[in-house]
Amino acid sequence: MTRKRVITERDIRRAKADGKASVDIGDAVVTPSAREVAAALRITLAPANAEARPAPPTRRPPPSHAKGRDQAREPRGTSRPGPEKGATGESPGPPASSPARGDTKASGPAGTPAKAGSGSADARSRPSIAIGADHGGVALKATIAKRLRELGHDVADVGTNTADPVDYPDFAELVARMVGEGRAAFGIMIDGAGIGSCMAANKVARVRAAMCYDMTTAANAREHNFANVLTLGAGLIGERLALAIVETFLSTPTGAERHAARVAKIDALDKRG
Repeated sequence: MTRKRVITERDIRRAKADGKASVDIGDAVVTPSAREVAAALRITLAPANAEARPAPPTRRPPPSHAKGRDQAREPRGTSRPGPEKGATGESPGPPASSPARGDTKASGPAGTPAKAGSGSADARSRPSIAIGADHGGVALKATIAKRLRELGHDVADVGTNTADPVDYPDFAELVARMVGEGRAAFGIMIDGAGIGSCMAANKVARVRAAMCYDMTTAANAREHNFANVLTLGAGLIGERLALAIVETFLSTPTGAERHAARVAKIDALDKRG
């Protein structure tokens, strides 16, 4: 298995401390929090072999008293398109893909209704997520659910929400069925080690659950195995690592066609029973 490099918030802050203006990301996975910090610190994220393009020179507008002279020098018959006209002389309309102003029912690629006041197209396209836990994962579930909502996800919390002992297969099944039936794009299930919930979730048709313990396994689960349910062990990892794993899992796209053919064989096992 090829270990995929992951760029985290920590890497961005280290680059800033070292006085670097850019970070070579190559083909690495960049977590959403790393992109946010890079933007805030004005750190450029680009492959090392990307062609460096100098910023265009800034042109100062001519003084107001020279405006008349500049216009007088233009040849007759020369006209400039007005500020509201394009090159054809017609006023451009709104982009075809833009929802009407005030429309909060636009849906993302997974058909998830947009949340009112989400503030950006990126937030409106966030996939829906089902999340659950047993009594050993309640605290971590609350932390992850809060972060997901901050990122604009539609989160369905199936429980449990107390420290009273419960059985993890019950909640793993609830999460898995929401994903398998198309009511959520992704699922996250947390128990003490993450192993038992992964076993239970994978019994549900159309579910590919992966127990991940670092960002490399999270990226691999998505790119190579097209995982749609993530299981975590609250007794094995801390909050910061768990959040990084979740962000990596959700931000990593599925991989090449050769992986899809293998995943199709995994899905075919659902029909064999």
